[in-house]
Amino acid sequence: MKRLLPSLRMKKRYIAIELICEEPANRNDLIKELMSSASSLLGDVVASECDIKVLGFEDFKGVIQCTHTRVKETRASLAALTRINGKRATLHVLGASGTIKRVNEKFIQNYKVFEPKSR
Repeated sequence: MKRLLPSLRMKKRYIAIELICEEPANRNDLIKELMSSASSLLGDVVASECDIKVLGFEDFKGVIQCTHTRVKETRASLAALTRINGKRATLHVLGASGTIKRVNEKFIQNYKVFEPKSR
């Protein structure tokens, strides 16, 4: 089977995220809950068109890949995620870019961990 020409491939966008949760979660738990929230919010057809993939996830930060035409829907499904393994959690979107290299340079390496101010 031949590979598709670059002009025929779907363009991708990469979204940098930070997971804020009560207990640490692994990559498999994040994938399961992310797919569940995307399909419940968007429906199975649109969720499959988004083509959401978790490329890397460690130390509460990660990179998610999606189709360039469905970035808004992907961000909405990320915002809809509220629980991982029954514990409260949320995904904070750090930013989006067209290449993995740029998303790592701009958002992952230079980002300070979010800490809410206590009153």
